[in-house]
Amino acid sequence: NALSAACVHEGKMALNKRELWRKRLFLPNYKISDVARYANVSPRTVVAWHKAGDRKTLSSREQRAALSYLQLIEVAVVAAFRKAGVGLKQIREAREYLAKHLSSNFPFAEYRFKTDGRNLFMDYEQLEGDLGRGKLLRPDKQGQLAWEEVLGRLREFEYEQKGVVIRWHVAGPSSSIIIDPRIAFGAPAVKGTPTWILKGRWDAGEGVKSIADDFGLKAPEVKEALDFEGVGSNSRQPKWRH
Repeated sequence: NALSAACVHEGKMALNKRELWRKRLFLPNYKISDVARYANVSPRTVVAWHKAGDRKTLSSREQRAALSYLQLIEVAVVAAFRKAGVGLKQIREAREYLAKHLSSNFPFAEYRFKTDGRNLFMDYEQLEGDLGRGKLLRPDKQGQLAWEEVLGRLREFEYEQKGVVIRWHVAGPSSSIIIDPRIAFGAPAVKGTPTWILKGRWDAGEGVKSIADDFGLKAPEVKEALDFEGVGSNSRQPKWRH
């Protein structure tokens, strides 16, 4: 009847509204300089990973270019792989294999990975369901299978049920600073408050305690946000990053 149809329509509208954040996954919202700072790599490395060539200088156009959330996460995952000791050649081979066989444009942002410090693995269960439980896939070795071992996960990334990275703990797994496309339009934030807002209050002359009280945060969380933004809470002078 008409009432039932109206309820279904309203339900779909509400669902679509809740899912609007997914569109932001593909929007170019992150400057290369910011991506480099968040991932603790050089802008040249970010550009090189995105096929612009490993050059020592960037054109003004490239410096102004922006990446999407999914591209940001791919850079972050690659940086985590490299920090764990995985070679760039293996990373590229793994990405090429996954892009080809999974038809994924952003495989490092859409699937979970593990590493033993040398090689890359992913749970085969992600591809085969229960049939793949307990097995690992070697994407850096053309999809070879391996049995589950004690491996380190990339703990700074959290995944939603559908697989995509939904939250990145930018400063490490225990950090309160996260990037989540559903919160503050994907800006680095502490409990929903963008770190740049906290920096702005600090630059305006407010103290840590006052800022914390206003935003319902703890003082250490405010200090961590200020450090992340490049200013020290013990000084009014900015600590420029190089």
